[in-house]
Amino acid sequence: MALDGCGQLCKCILILFNILFALVGFAMLGLGLWLRFSSETRGFFNVDLNTQQFVIGVSVLIALGAVILLVAVFGDYGACNENRTALGVFSCLLAILALLEIGAGVFAYMRSDEVGEQLAKFYMTVYAQYVDKGDPGLAVTLSMFHNVLHCCGIIGALDLLVKKTCPDTGFLETFTLPACPTVIVNLFESKAPLVMGLFLGTAAMLILALVCSSLLSKEIQRSQSSPPPYILLSSTVLSPPNQDPVVFTPLPVIIPVADAL
Repeated sequence: MALDGCGQLCKCILILFNILFALVGFAMLGLGLWLRFSSETRGFFNVDLNTQQFVIGVSVLIALGAVILLVAVFGDYGACNENRTALGVFSCLLAILALLEIGAGVFAYMRSDEVGEQLAKFYMTVYAQYVDKGDPGLAVTLSMFHNVLHCCGIIGALDLLVKKTCPDTGFLETFTLPACPTVIVNLFESKAPLVMGLFLGTAAMLILALVCSSLLSKEIQRSQSSPPPYILLSSTVLSPPNQDPVVFTPLPVIIPVADAL
């Protein structure tokens, strides 16, 4: 079916957005499942106060990754096939995610100290289990923390136990890498507005995709309900009063509907 320029633009934006969204969801889900069912970390999911933050963090990672992947599937299917039902489901799920992002940003700002402490505890749990077990999944998690926050271990650059997961820096710069728990707590205490801004920025991207989905759905409905672009005309020749009218149909004349009206 034919879409106008706005509809085609929204369709392309949604396809690209959902491809990236699917990659993010797949990565989160894959990492979460790896940590959850790894032979080295499977035992952590028995109730244990020492690994509670780890269990909660991995569970959130799995659930959020699965939801993001599901949203991306509905979005790509609806955009590629111009299916209004799939786009409707996509819009509902995306609206829920946007509200959760806004709520998480406000909560992280209002309870920044508590959020920072819990995340620091999660990091220290992952750190301790990696040092004890050496699981590759935990190494990936530590590398993500170290490279995003530009820190290393629980004592800084001299932490040789996790040195291979720390950022690659110059010789002198290596000695200036701070300890990650301190960086995490300071991040939420001193840069709480920035953290909230990251959450709200992500929510704004989701809302933009939601607007594109709504516009595309309206364009699909309009194109389905519009008349065909051409009609066939025939000519009727008047005959004497006592005879039946003669219909003269020459070769089909095709004219645009707008001209016929």
